Amino acid sequence: MHKPLRIAAVAAASCALAGAALYGTGVANAGGESARTTAEPHNIGQLVKEIDSYYGTALDADGVYQASPASQYAQDLGRIEAGAKKQIAKAAAGHHHKGDKPAVVFDIDDTLLLSLDYEKKTNYVYNDATWKEYVAKANRPAVFGTPDLIAYAQKKGVEVFYNSGLSEAQRASAVENLKKVGIDVNLDAAHMFLKDKANPPAYLSGCATASAWNCTTVQYKSGTREHIESLGYDIVGNFGDQFSDLEGGYADKTYKFPNPTYYVS
Repeated sequence: MHKPLRIAAVAAASCALAGAALYGTGVANAGGESARTTAEPHNIGQLVKEIDSYYGTALDADGVYQASPASQYAQDLGRIEAGAKKQIAKAAAGHHHKGDKPAVVFDIDDTLLLSLDYEKKTNYVYNDATWKEYVAKANRPAVFGTPDLIAYAQKKGVEVFYNSGLSEAQRASAVENLKKVGIDVNLDAAHMFLKDKANPPAYLSGCATASAWNCTTVQYKSGTREHIESLGYDIVGNFGDQFSDLEGGYADKTYKFPNPTYYVS
């Protein structure tokens, strides 16, 4: 995962706060990037306060910033996830009737595991070393409702895959953290796809070799989804907190989770 546009992208927070309707079932488009404007941008100090309000941010007894289950953030997630369950059930029934193999694909960072504490304590400024230390602790809380959503998909006979910007070196930490929050479905290498820049898979050969990784996030994520579908699956739902998690095709439905804290192109 890399987030070079963190601070500039904090301005996108106002979108999440002003209109929860932007985060809906089947929504993903190139509108993720902010249009250029000659108007004065939203004040960053005010934005940070609005982000805190949106998440209901509060320090717990261990000094960790947590989101509130009563927050607007939690409510928006609940609405999206409820709609996703209906779509998954409908798609699963149709696919199983035809003998097809339905699947869902999830990003990990801020789609399944919430990084709010890191964002707050780094003042929304990304640093590769501190981010790696944070991930290695394997102690992020679940994004509200996601353990239940994954369990629901599995119960409906839908294959669960993960498509993350985390590196291959972070696999053990990711698996440990997911298990810790109650997500223990298909955490093997055949279902969890992470960035392996040293030994990129053949299906990414158009943009990645052992000597040079040139894949954009969209190329990496969509190329991985294309590979999953080449195995005989139909991706009925693709979940992410960034537009770049969702663009590039190879999914019947896309689900954009709210994340006003950073932007990944």
